[in-house]
Amino acid sequence: MVVTVGGKNPAKTKAAWREISRDDIDSFVCVADKIHPNLPESDQVFAERVRLFPQGCLALVEDVADDLCGYVISHPIRRRRQPPALDSLLGEIASVADQYNIHDLAILSDFRGRGLARECINKLLQRAKRYPTVSLVSVYNTASFWGRFGFVPVEVGECLKKKLLDYGDDAISLEWQNGK
Repeated sequence: MVVTVGGKNPAKTKAAWREISRDDIDSFVCVADKIHPNLPESDQVFAERVRLFPQGCLALVEDVADDLCGYVISHPIRRRRQPPALDSLLGEIASVADQYNIHDLAILSDFRGRGLARECINKLLQRAKRYPTVSLVSVYNTASFWGRFGFVPVEVGECLKKKLLDYGDDAISLEWQNGK
């Protein structure tokens, strides 16, 4: 998911991506609550993702105050059997995972337009090179944004269609082919 909402007025404040730590979880949840008030996920979901696949979880932080102003959660999954239901625990990353999933990319609106989402997506696509595809659920009519990176809509089965309903009426499953 990629969405932004209002936040601070960081006219010239710089921000950078770094690995998320467990100490970031409270700030992480605050940003998520601002950006996704209708798609809530518990602290436990965020903490589990960081624990299970920390290399897929990044924090966007302001240079000066070190305040969290965005984040990304991503991890390997079994193709076409997930994404996981909203606000659900994974339990583990399957050893036979055959697809990379971007679960959520969220940036506060004051930090948009600086190339930060592009920088993050490029990092994720590099990390996902060993998987044939990268998947995500586009919400809030962001499919055209993802299309700029080569993500295209994919047909999904009945099980995944039901999961997508929890993400909102405009939720759509997108996929990126590695090497194309």
